[in-house]
Amino acid sequence: MHRGRVVCNKNEAMASSIGVSVPSARGFIKEEAQTGLWVSDVITSESVDVARASAGVDKDFLCPICFQTMEDAFVTNCGHSFCYTCITTHLNNRSNCPSCARYLTSEHLIPNFLLSKLLKKTVASQLLGISSPAEQLRLALEQGADLPLKDLGSLLCLLGERKRRLEQVEAESNMEVLLDFLYLSRQRKQEEMQELQNDLSFLKEDIATVERRRQFLRLKDKPAERACLSADSSLPRLDLYSGCKKPSHGGAISVWRGGQGGAFSPPNEVKSMAGNADRNSAFLMSKKAEGIQKRLPENPYIESHAGSMGVHAVSKKRRVLAQFEDLQEAYLLRRRQVARKQNQRQIQEAVRNTATKGSESYQDGLEDFESVLTAFTRYSIEFDRDDEFFATAGVSRRVKVFNFETVVNELADVHCPLVEIATRSKLSCLSWNKCAKPLIASSDYEGTVTVWDVNTRQAVMEYEEHEKRAWSVDFSRTEPSMLVSGSDDGKVKVWCTRQESSALSLDMRANICCVKYNPGSSNHIAVGSADHCIHYFDLRNASTPLYVFKGHRKAVSYVKFISPTELASASTDSTLRLWDVQRDCSIRTLRGHTNEKNFVGLTVNNEYIACGSESNEVFVYHKAMSRPASWHRFGSHNSEDNGDDSSHFISAVCWKSQSPTMLAANSQGTIKVLALAP
Repeated sequence: MHRGRVVCNKNEAMASSIGVSVPSARGFIKEEAQTGLWVSDVITSESVDVARASAGVDKDFLCPICFQTMEDAFVTNCGHSFCYTCITTHLNNRSNCPSCARYLTSEHLIPNFLLSKLLKKTVASQLLGISSPAEQLRLALEQGADLPLKDLGSLLCLLGERKRRLEQVEAESNMEVLLDFLYLSRQRKQEEMQELQNDLSFLKEDIATVERRRQFLRLKDKPAERACLSADSSLPRLDLYSGCKKPSHGGAISVWRGGQGGAFSPPNEVKSMAGNADRNSAFLMSKKAEGIQKRLPENPYIESHAGSMGVHAVSKKRRVLAQFEDLQEAYLLRRRQVARKQNQRQIQEAVRNTATKGSESYQDGLEDFESVLTAFTRYSIEFDRDDEFFATAGVSRRVKVFNFETVVNELADVHCPLVEIATRSKLSCLSWNKCAKPLIASSDYEGTVTVWDVNTRQAVMEYEEHEKRAWSVDFSRTEPSMLVSGSDDGKVKVWCTRQESSALSLDMRANICCVKYNPGSSNHIAVGSADHCIHYFDLRNASTPLYVFKGHRKAVSYVKFISPTELASASTDSTLRLWDVQRDCSIRTLRGHTNEKNFVGLTVNNEYIACGSESNEVFVYHKAMSRPASWHRFGSHNSEDNGDDSSHFISAVCWKSQSPTMLAANSQGTIKVLALAP
């Protein structure tokens, strides 16, 4: 046994010597859990110091029963010494000496005063050896050290001087910390002021640029005045149409428009044949076009100028004012980025002794933001390769394929599908093959992943390796024979249509809610799961994820790629998040919709992100804004259902690629065609 180390308390020692459990002779004594030392119910610093000093006492002074320094030492008639408490407790159960086993009773015990006094002195000397000078002085005074008055006076003077020095050092240290804080505060404020001045400079330059451009547009039919304006060199020269770009969406704009830039619904509204559309009915889509109305506060400026503006201009200004803070943040962010790049170019050109034109950088930054603003002030569902057909699936155990143009242009109470394929189980997800037009993949509640040929209405491949419900399936855009699926069994499986078993299996140890191929690579996939994270894998080295994006507080229900470098995710924490998959960082968090328990859908295009809400609304976000740009509520047209309308939620949304048109479905079975109107 290590010298001075406690291996058991007194009760345990007694139990080992007599073979029975013995209660403590002193009810107020207990063992301290971490150090194993005997302490009273009220632990004082002095008792801890004494115990610490006793740890260094010679082992000959240890009680043979408790293996601690003896307290109230008593000696037996056979010459062995024990703690009084230990030996009396032992003799209550046995009548022998614990050391030599000779007959022994309590009448044969004699106090060992000399040993007790020696132990106290030894512990005191050990304590002095390990104590600080202040503790040694305190102990000496407590033990009655005889100090003359003269010595006490000198000690008090020394202590007073020492106290003053320490107080001075402490005060100087505090002043230094305070001064550093003030300097840093001033520096931060100066930086903020400089940034504010730079922002004002950006605004001044851009106001002049936009005013000049507007004058050019107004004088388009007046060449003489326009030439005179062009000769003015006080303002930077600009390309007249530099900020006018083609609509980013492309395609035709819906003619169903009305109100403040919204689109109203046609006279007849189509009810889906597919029944209730929840997460089980993802991609349920049919027809109804209705405007997205903005809810904005009144503004005196807009009201006073309404007579000189068109309806769409007023609507655009209302939307800008409603999202002013977000738009201003996006504008300043782009302008600062351009300014930083310009400064870097100037430094590089200065080394080469070449001048740069600052006006070009201002123009670049302004046009960058103008494209955002132009897209933002336009209101706004999975299709086949050519956006000609769309498919629905869900609890009806049917895959139904519709012609989009027929559904939109032909008014009918019920639209019949062009193709209908029966399945064995409820379906959870569909994915069109973007290269082989007739192929569509489905995942179902039994965990089966099936590839269908729409022309023959037959299954091309059927994969049954998942052990639980499969939630998601996705075809690769760059390698049409590859697809990926995720399931509640915690497995992500990569399949090839040319082989009957999975090509790769990843065990995520958490329920998989969504999977998605990167549109620019067949080697990279994003996986959203119930562990609140998005795992981004390179399938060439799938042992560990390339990145793990953390930030959501609940399960990740959807992941969608906006571009090969930008990823959008949705979660039941009522947020959408944008991620940069190249730089492994979060870009922005989008809030405004409600999503706490259901799968409400997510869809993206180049600029916009749309999702459903448990408030039975479709929300549209611009990717540069953190708040919704627009939203549309699904209203019940059946008077009997009006009271239960709040219990319904959006279950699926899908953009028509490169188009302002969107398909949306809710849990009531209503399916609409929505369009962002200019």
